[in-house]
Amino acid sequence: MGVIIGPRVIDAGTSLLSVLISPVPVAAGYPSPAQDYFDGRIDLNEHLIKDITSTYVVRVSGDSMEGAGISDGDELIVNRALEPRDGCVVVAVLDGELTVKRLRLTASGVVLQADNPRYPDIRVPGLSDLVIWGVATRCLHHV
Repeated sequence: MGVIIGPRVIDAGTSLLSVLISPVPVAAGYPSPAQDYFDGRIDLNEHLIKDITSTYVVRVSGDSMEGAGISDGDELIVNRALEPRDGCVVVAVLDGELTVKRLRLTASGVVLQADNPRYPDIRVPGLSDLVIWGVATRCLHHV
């Protein structure tokens, strides 16, 4: 089950990370001549976070979303201000339990879908207490 552990708040005005950026792309096929210098810095806040006041980082526990490229121990950047839509990866609270799943809005109701065939879909009964806590926008995947 894709359970999240302790969301961390990203404080407004705090730089998540500023790193050096290479002026040339790195080849993933055949190697290209190496460039041994970097061209300035890049602020990852600008590329990863659209609304810092409603963005959190959560760590994933479990493998139910591995088909979406989300592995055990990865961190998700979650925006609580985004409107959840069909097909989004969301952090949901179902009857008091946190989970990371793909949201499916069907004619027969709401389904929380794992992206791993070993896990069944969770069809949300009408009387269940479901809150979509936030929408995942990025996965920080460990390599």
